[in-house]
Amino acid sequence: MDSVSRRQRSLMQPGILPESGHMKAVLLTGVGKRYDIVSAFAQHTTVVAADPSPLAPAQYAATVRSSVPLIRDPAYVPALRALCDEHDVGAIVPLTDLDIETLAVAREEGHLPEALVPPSASASATYDKHGTHLWLTAQGLPSPPTVLPDDLDAIADHYPVMVKPVRGSGARSIHPCRDRRDAEFFVDYVDEPVMIQKLMDGPEFSMDCLSDTEGRCLNVIPRTMLESRGGESIKGAAIADPELIELGRRVVEALGVRGPCTVQAFRDKDLGLGITDVNTRFGGAFPAPMYAALPGRTYPELIVAMANGERPDPHVGEFVAGRHFTRYYWQLELDEAMQPTGRDIVSPPGPPAPR
Repeated sequence: MDSVSRRQRSLMQPGILPESGHMKAVLLTGVGKRYDIVSAFAQHTTVVAADPSPLAPAQYAATVRSSVPLIRDPAYVPALRALCDEHDVGAIVPLTDLDIETLAVAREEGHLPEALVPPSASASATYDKHGTHLWLTAQGLPSPPTVLPDDLDAIADHYPVMVKPVRGSGARSIHPCRDRRDAEFFVDYVDEPVMIQKLMDGPEFSMDCLSDTEGRCLNVIPRTMLESRGGESIKGAAIADPELIELGRRVVEALGVRGPCTVQAFRDKDLGLGITDVNTRFGGAFPAPMYAALPGRTYPELIVAMANGERPDPHVGEFVAGRHFTRYYWQLELDEAMQPTGRDIVSPPGPPAPR
């Protein structure tokens, strides 16, 4: 679909078109492989995709593709500012953990006020998983027993445990440990700072949350995690669980989240609920809240509305439970000029027509 067609479709979406008729664009950073997210936004407005790699597949679902400097480059924030000015961007949404704190600082300094990110202190606390544990306990929110390697005695009564990186992602270098001997081995084995956390014994859940520009929680959609790979849920279902809904709301409002947030928790048979991760971005299973949301209230639609100055009403807990999702992989063919050929392995692409 070309950019004109996208805009024509977006103008038909109820509750999104501002009175002036002009639609603000949305800038998505670190788009990587998140074709599902980019294409969902592109149904409702102009999408600017920013990624340093010309082979990031998700950028090919956007209206505008832009290569930007690496996050650690001082030119990164100015490059985003230039894109905002050029394309009249009303909201910036990061799709990776890596630049959330950078965007939060830039927002506070007035360089990127469009960024839908939490305060920099919250971004810093949630990027550090031990910091997340300390923040959760300080807020009276449930978190499993967690220590750093120099305090192993304090977790002696909670085996089995797991050793995992303090700043890990994608389930990288997570090792279950039956006893202290295992824990000491993996603390030494993993080549980065780690922490030790009780291995929760019970079902795992995620809460896909969205907050407005003032930090009000708009909705919380809990889901089961029936199967995960690389730290991302690939099979699950939206569930109506009042305890999880309230827990997600408490977390995002205490953090001052703006935009999306994913809260992961286990319901341990002995300890009850315990939060193991808080990511102030969309989760890997982005389709789950898309399928469960009521018409006109998908998270991309609400973010586009906020980009255009609207103030959506909170509707926490209003969604369709029982919708399952199962995720799969696909790919694009690009020509010598790095343009999509439009050719697919399956023609026409997509599932076969019903018989």
